[in-house]
This record gives sequence, C-alpha cells and structure tokens, in this order.
Amino acid sequence: MTPFVLKTLSKEAIPTALEKAERYRLLGEPQEAESICRDILDIDPNNQDAQITLLLAITDEFKVQLNPAFTRAQEVLEQLGDAYCKSYYGGIICERRAKAHLQSAGPSAGHMAYEWFRKAMDLYESALTTCSPGNQSAVLRWNTCARIMNENPSIAPAPDDRTEPMLDVAPDQT
Repeated sequence: MTPFVLKTLSKEAIPTALEKAERYRLLGEPQEAESICRDILDIDPNNQDAQITLLLAITDEFKVQLNPAFTRAQEVLEQLGDAYCKSYYGGIICERRAKAHLQSAGPSAGHMAYEWFRKAMDLYESALTTCSPGNQSAVLRWNTCARIMNENPSIAPAPDDRTEPMLDVAPDQT
C-alpha cells in the first residue's frame, strides 16, 4: 500500500492549530495533539509553543508506554531554545517518568521513581537560576515532587548493595 501524502497546514492556521493541540491534550488524546504539533513544526520548525506542546503530549503517553515516548520527548527537549526551557521541561520529563514508574507498581518502582523525582527536582532547581522572579513554575513543580515523595513511603532510594563479603573463619582450636 502506498503511504498517504500529508497535507500542509497554512501559516495562518498555526494559532488555531495550537489551541486545538492543547485542547486534545486536555481531553486526554495525546496522539492527536502530537499530530497537530508535528503539522505546525513542518511549516514552522522553530515554533517554541508547538515544540513545548509536542513535548507535553509525548509525556502524556508515558502512562501507556514509557518507551519509545521517553526517547522522543528527549529529542524534542533538545530542540528547545533556552536554558530555562531545557531545565524546566527536562524536569517535567523526569517527573512524569517517575510517576509512570510509580503507576507500574513493579518490584523496584519506588526506587526508580525516587531517582527520577530527584533528577526532576535538580532540573527544577537549575531552572530557578535562569527564570524571572515572577515565573515560579519550577518552585511549584519542585514542591509537587517533594510532596509526592513525602507522602508515599514506597518512594525511597535503592538500598546500598555494597555489603561486606562473609569470611570463612576456622573455629577456634585452643
């Protein structure tokens, strides 16, 4: 079967398309939002709003399938223009990965979630060094991570696996 040739969005349609992408995200339809963002980026590759919405739509998919969505989100993150965005949205990616691990309820989910929450918090700290005083989004995200970790005892660092080997000691022959 021959693949379909995609139609091109007009530049004038970008603002409305961005609104639709956000609406689809809020409706829990990340694939639709992702498709719209890709249409926008096909004609305006440096559109920061479309890149951010695309990144968020991809991270919405972590709940269903972490990989390859995580890799795709990292690729979009690299396209963002400034240090603040890279730190802040890098934190979002890590935070959402932590939550995906928690939801998986696997044997090491709490330990993996801990590591990803800590990475997110470090990135939010970094974002705070480059944001304006009126932009406290990174504070809000950092506090959310801290509260989730404080309220969930299963979220903890992995135990230290460095144990002393047992020595074979001959019984005292005195």
